[in-house]
Amino acid sequence: MRSVSSLLAGVDEAGRGPLAGPVMAAAVILDPEAPVTGLADSKVLTASRRAALEEEIKARALAWGLASASVEEIDRCNILEASMLAMQRAVAALPLRPARVCVDGNRCPPFPCPAEAVVGGDACVAAISAASILAKVARDREMLRLDAAHPGYGFACHKGYATLAHRAALARLGPCAAHRRSFRPVRASLARFALHR
Repeated sequence: MRSVSSLLAGVDEAGRGPLAGPVMAAAVILDPEAPVTGLADSKVLTASRRAALEEEIKARALAWGLASASVEEIDRCNILEASMLAMQRAVAALPLRPARVCVDGNRCPPFPCPAEAVVGGDACVAAISAASILAKVARDREMLRLDAAHPGYGFACHKGYATLAHRAALARLGPCAAHRRSFRPVRASLARFALHR
């Protein structure tokens, strides 16, 4: 693994708030000589624009890494700690060692190099924007896979967020293996189903 003093890795996660599925994280080291135009916080981009940018980021970046923390890890250590774990794994997955890391948000986990948390970084630091896009696209793909594995919950549509449709499916079917049992609506659904057995 080579180290270059100017390499900055942007890091972000996707999927902290949903009731189901893993939390994904990405780390990206952009190439200053091959800029990617149109980078922005993934939440303000359409799905088709994110998909197009994902391809461009992967083709032009000096390095990128993707990682996740599982539903079991989220339930065991809480969503914040699981998000930190996924971000550490994403940086560890980079084929180049960054000189420093910038993480979206107000805190960051320990890394083997200097790191800084940047509030709103996914909108103002290009490498974090790129990481935001990779993490979001990867998580959406995983939710499509979970939709096929657990039909009836609508994961392909709401991506695990606590929409009315998702809550209705939880009330009707009860939680599946993809649900985060430490999250209150899922816990409440489990309790209701236990009472009626």
